[in-house]
Amino acid sequence: MALVRFYAAARDAAGTAEAVVDVGRSADLTAQLVARYGDPMARVLTTASLLVDGARVSPRDDVALRPDEVVDVLPPFAGG
Repeated sequence: MALVRFYAAARDAAGTAEAVVDVGRSADLTAQLVARYGDPMARVLTTASLLVDGARVSPRDDVALRPDEVVDVLPPFAGG
């Protein structure tokens, strides 16, 4: 199980700030997030960054996730 924290548009797409996801690999994580939250999350994930315990991982990567890891879903932020 991994703790997933959502920020900005990802939080809006999920309707929550965080979720617990039972997956073993990052590719499974993104697939499960899309299955759980639908097209809004799929759109966010096309441009989002994933941080696994602070290290950037592409949503297209297939990285093993440990049960105690935290995954942050960070969409692009607007500055100004």
